[in-house]
Amino acid sequence: MSAASNALSSIDSAQQQAFEILPFSGAVGAEIIGLDLTRAVSAEDFTRIHRAHLDHHVLVFRDQRITPEQQIAFSRRFGVLQIHVLKQFLLRGHPEILIVSNIIENGQNIGLGDAGKFWHSDLSYKELPSLGSMLHAQELPREGGDTLFADMHKAWDGLPEALRKAVEGRSAAHSYTARYSESKFAGNWRPTLTAEQLAQVQEVIHPVVRTHPENGRKALFVSEGFTTRIVGLPEDESRQLLAELYAHSVLEQNIYRHQWQPHDLVFWDNRSLIHLASGCPAHLRRKLYRTTIQGDAPF
Repeated sequence: MSAASNALSSIDSAQQQAFEILPFSGAVGAEIIGLDLTRAVSAEDFTRIHRAHLDHHVLVFRDQRITPEQQIAFSRRFGVLQIHVLKQFLLRGHPEILIVSNIIENGQNIGLGDAGKFWHSDLSYKELPSLGSMLHAQELPREGGDTLFADMHKAWDGLPEALRKAVEGRSAAHSYTARYSESKFAGNWRPTLTAEQLAQVQEVIHPVVRTHPENGRKALFVSEGFTTRIVGLPEDESRQLLAELYAHSVLEQNIYRHQWQPHDLVFWDNRSLIHLASGCPAHLRRKLYRTTIQGDAPF
């Protein structure tokens, strides 16, 4: 029997687990209590999780003492995994995992320490951007380190009419290097990209307003981290329009702020949200493992 057949057999025979899905009181998100991801997740339980992910956009799985292999296996239930362009920060033996960390060992950064300094949707700079990302806490600082999520469906739903008319039918350019050389990253964790790496992150064009392929809802799909311009507009008009969209996207009523607890696994929908890392004091160690699931071409 093949490895794939063994995996399917394990899923088919898995016992359902008793767990709760508790929506947060704010704009977005839910936590899952009582699910053990070290055990096989049954098809029925997976269906519940998938539905909750579509409904709430951010799922927080508490106290998940899983291995990298288990994180990868669970992530693959949702689709093909994407490998980050910064291969120097991939977990040894597990290239599906990007290390997000400010830790320096032997004079070298062990991971991408400044990930998320600007609001963004993961891998929007790819032809096939991310469906979602899973981030598993390994080491957490005693202060700071929160992650903020903004609901881009609500941003679109509440967009003033003038802005709606300005963006409907328009496209925007996305680039991984949009903010790469800014002073905000100076002396930080951004390595110089090789020619091979640059070839993997060429500029792409996506609609400013995308339709979620599973729930059918519209969402703004621009971010200060990776969007560089509105196609077809003069530079000054493009810059002004994007600034207005960015400001509207991160209104307080649309935001969930995640305060990390030990062994949290957070799974968010990059088609529905943008997110931001709030940062922590440089001397406090922070390390998380990220897997990223490939999505569809935005439309």
